[in-house]
Amino acid sequence: MEIFNHILLGFHTALSLGNLIYCFLGVVLGTFVGVIPGLGPVATMSILMPITLNISPVSAIIMFAGIYYGALYGGSTTSILINVPGEVTSVVTCIDGYQMAIKGRAGPALSISAIGSFIGGTISLIGVMFLAAPLAKFGLRFGPPEYFALIFLALTVVSGVATGSPIKALSAAALGMLTGVIGMDMHTGIPRFTLGIRTLYDGVGLVPVTMGLFGISEIFINIEKKIEIEILKSKIERILPSVQDWIDSRWAILRGTLIGFFVGIIPGGGALLSTFASYVIEKKISPHPEKFGYGAIEGVAGPETANNAAGQASFIPMLALGIPSNVVIAVLIGTLMIHGVQPGPLLISEHPEIFWGVITSMYIGNAMLLVLNLPLIRLWIQLLKIPYTFLFPIILLFCLIGVYSLNNNVIEIFIMVFFGIIGYFMRKLEFEPAPFVMGMVLSPMMENAFRQSLTLSDGKITILFTRPISALLMIVGLSALTFYVISWIRRQRDRY
Repeated sequence: MEIFNHILLGFHTALSLGNLIYCFLGVVLGTFVGVIPGLGPVATMSILMPITLNISPVSAIIMFAGIYYGALYGGSTTSILINVPGEVTSVVTCIDGYQMAIKGRAGPALSISAIGSFIGGTISLIGVMFLAAPLAKFGLRFGPPEYFALIFLALTVVSGVATGSPIKALSAAALGMLTGVIGMDMHTGIPRFTLGIRTLYDGVGLVPVTMGLFGISEIFINIEKKIEIEILKSKIERILPSVQDWIDSRWAILRGTLIGFFVGIIPGGGALLSTFASYVIEKKISPHPEKFGYGAIEGVAGPETANNAAGQASFIPMLALGIPSNVVIAVLIGTLMIHGVQPGPLLISEHPEIFWGVITSMYIGNAMLLVLNLPLIRLWIQLLKIPYTFLFPIILLFCLIGVYSLNNNVIEIFIMVFFGIIGYFMRKLEFEPAPFVMGMVLSPMMENAFRQSLTLSDGKITILFTRPISALLMIVGLSALTFYVISWIRRQRDRY
């Protein structure tokens, strides 16, 4: 019965007029920055952080949390409509969401994205409420060897994301990993592969890379084809998913919820990893895997559900352990500390109104987002009626403004254009850009976990196979890698 008393306390806190207003402001602003490519929740929170000094810590976190999961909702919009991920976590949505839009099914794609996000976020919050303590203990069991093994597994199965050769997907992931290690060595402080460019000392920015690989390369591809996208002329009559869409998506939404929840509670897992995992699983178990990459609605429903489920679950390591699972959560932790509140195991007992108020506000925020997003679908679809000759300058302008606004650095614009050219050639050579992005994001974490593992074991790599969780993950990852290599060799042998 104690859990229900805590839930009542949470709703009493979240339903106060002031916190309702801050929750609404957060989700609306989050949706907006998610739709606008390159802006993102981190930059928005950083700008607003001084303002939160004049409000209570629970109101500040409720608003910032709304910005975070609101951006997760909004990020899918541009991924589906113009093949530019509004958020990095929506990279996978580009694969099938944009193909659905081209075929005149932007409405169902956006609808199933919003509904799946609502279902995944809501169910995930129920799990957070009832499983907070045991899940926090499980997260503590993940040390550096487990993190390395988890990332290794993710990078090996990422080949399942690609619509073409798994070897090409792994190669793209390897190139992404090489890009991810550019910058200052985190242990020695020595610059690596920076070519003397000071901007690269902090590494290659993720936003310029994703904008280049997806947005700029898309412009190049469509200019080269000199054709108009069919959907821009087509009349879109259906907004809500059909009965068949629901049948095709129902299990993908459920699986996405479970994947997102369990990946999200692991510090370092995050929404990005959960979207890739969901897409891989949906493609592997589908009776028609050939549809993926060409407009399969399961390829939108699963990852978008996992995205929001992981976003909600990622608050567990923050609120219960004081551990950031991503950069957004790190900003939230910083906001709490500015207000004199120390996140960690004592937060639940010392500040229950913050812990339970934030969690219950997410129920309210998810409902607000569903009510807001579905009516606005027709507004977003109007973008599709713009001729591409007018649309691509707008996409380019969004990318330029979004990238430059991050650090007011012109060099990052050149980085974006450079990766736009790289993305163009990758597409021409049938290399998927999504594994590249995943490799780039995960390589710094993988390197750090590997070095820490060697430090713990006095340089013995066997530590990865002597700890139960890491050993299991490594075995599964190596098995997947072996399977892909053998399959590729057999196909090459059969071809010749």
